[in-house]
Amino acid sequence: MFPFRVINQPTTEQLLDMASVIEVVEQAYQMKSSQQATLFPLIFHEFAAGKADMDIKSGHLPGADIFGLKLVSWFGENEQKGLPQLIGTVMVLDSRTGVPLGLLSGEHITCMRTGAAGGIGAKYLARPEAESLLMIGTGHQAPFQIIATLMAMDNIKRVYISHPRSYEKAQKFAATIKDRLLTAFVAKYEGEDYERYARKCEVEFIAVESLEKTVGEADVIITATPSRTPLIQSEWVKPGTHITCIGADMAGKQEIDERLFAMGRVFVDDIGQAVSVGETEIPLKKGLISQADIVAEIGSVILGQAAGRRSAEEITIFDSTGIALQDLLTAHHILQKAQASGAGAVVDL
Repeated sequence: MFPFRVINQPTTEQLLDMASVIEVVEQAYQMKSSQQATLFPLIFHEFAAGKADMDIKSGHLPGADIFGLKLVSWFGENEQKGLPQLIGTVMVLDSRTGVPLGLLSGEHITCMRTGAAGGIGAKYLARPEAESLLMIGTGHQAPFQIIATLMAMDNIKRVYISHPRSYEKAQKFAATIKDRLLTAFVAKYEGEDYERYARKCEVEFIAVESLEKTVGEADVIITATPSRTPLIQSEWVKPGTHITCIGADMAGKQEIDERLFAMGRVFVDDIGQAVSVGETEIPLKKGLISQADIVAEIGSVILGQAAGRRSAEEITIFDSTGIALQDLLTAHHILQKAQASGAGAVVDL
């Protein structure tokens, strides 16, 4: 009676390319800032403290005639059972009828839309002439952040790689990342698109041992770690730097010195989430800034409703907590491509 499409992770990986996801995530941000989309309250539950939890992010995009949710669970002991620790599922429904449209594996959607957010932050808030990117963190998210930023920026020539605790891991990552980017992301394109994105990967990938020294040289910094203590001190950051914070997605997480928020121009993806679970939480609680000091949500910058960077000397910060609208619109994009190609399995309820 209600046929809908089920999309597994391999199909999701096949159908998504980063350039398209950047466009989709920009659209999601714009819909939110133009009142064509609404986020519902975040639901979080801990089954066992420090061992197992889940969260539900949900929302409505009347501009795309959809609503839905993403449920992500983390069970730390799953590895011992031969199962992934992190499992995500996205459900998309028609907001005109309530009929389900699709059920999708959420891991790759999350990785792609989160990477796209980092690229978008640099595109709209970094200096256009920026030549150096510092990637702090070498985990699963790092390649997505790097390729999205390279695609979004025209002048990056050096990508510094830092693992906060292991220079050896940074070296291994730097030695292999170019091939990983070409194989996992650029190989999806053909002709002129392939040539353009392959050229963007012809940069230096440099493992760094001294984070203090490299922070002072970087034009764009992206942090994607689970840290709960600052990795970057405010005095290390030079004027004109842009910083995107990806890792802080629950209360207590922190990747950069809270004093930077008093020095910089602050932008977020969603004000409510940023002040409660984002990088903005700590400086706000310590009284270094007020909510009024948040310049705008990134969607308003994209729409031209709020000014982004105003000078070459400003420090800009983008607190990207990750919102359901990114997941839902990316999932909707996949479903449209799947319907056109016949991908996925159609299930009738």
